[in-house]
Amino acid sequence: MNDCIFELSNVSYAYQKQLALDGLSLQIRQGNRVALLGANGSGKSTLLRLLDALYFPTQGELKAFGEILSEELLADDETNFAFRRRVGLVFQNPDVQIFNPTVFDEVAFGPLQLGWPKDRILRCVDEILARFAISHLKDRAPHRLSGGEKKRVALASVLILDPEVLLLDEPTASLDPESQSEVIRFLVESRNTGRTIVTATHDLDIVEDIADFVFVLDNGKVVAAGTPAEILTDQDLLRRTHLAHAHWHVHAGGEAHKHLHAHRHGHDHHAAPYAKYRPIRRD
Repeated sequence: MNDCIFELSNVSYAYQKQLALDGLSLQIRQGNRVALLGANGSGKSTLLRLLDALYFPTQGELKAFGEILSEELLADDETNFAFRRRVGLVFQNPDVQIFNPTVFDEVAFGPLQLGWPKDRILRCVDEILARFAISHLKDRAPHRLSGGEKKRVALASVLILDPEVLLLDEPTASLDPESQSEVIRFLVESRNTGRTIVTATHDLDIVEDIADFVFVLDNGKVVAAGTPAEILTDQDLLRRTHLAHAHWHVHAGGEAHKHLHAHRHGHDHHAAPYAKYRPIRRD
């Protein structure tokens, strides 16, 4: 049985004449937690949009669930509907995907489109709101929420459909520490659930906790691939891909030295996998 969810062969994508992805070839298998690691402008977000069939390759071939993903394939409403049910994307900026008048309406929107019975919708909305500790926001207008609250609403609106594949674009960007902890804990707890999770990030601190395999992107190309430990200990790679930079220090006597700074904080690898993250609150 082929367990390959996504298979890219020499895939490129250009915005008008500006090349954003350049000859990518990679595979993402069922149940994998994958990090797309790269500095801003490396092509991470564009790749996520291709995986979600918001964009289509300008060159090369992208297969999803064994079929070539194309505009022609998704022109069929039934096929498009089935794909959207299996793959969910949470954007870096939740404002671009939240559009309903209340939090309840936002989270219930997908199930309504799928024709779920009313009692099932009410039950599942209550469950997912409680899971992300936003039950008290049920009747609030999303545009009046904080950034962290909006992010949790966006996650809830996607996860209520229980997609096989979850795509996340910079899920901890611009969040307060508590909201970051809650999002990361969710990703940690998703280990061994069978769901495929692809997370685009440039935050080295979270990679070991949210991913089992890493692709490093730079200028639209995959320049390295490996386990988090392999990637995060390659100081030259991190420097070349602008994920780390050199800091200069002047010591006594006026002597200057530089060392690589990778924006990572030390933690106890012998502790529980998510011990440093606060639990998601339950109402």
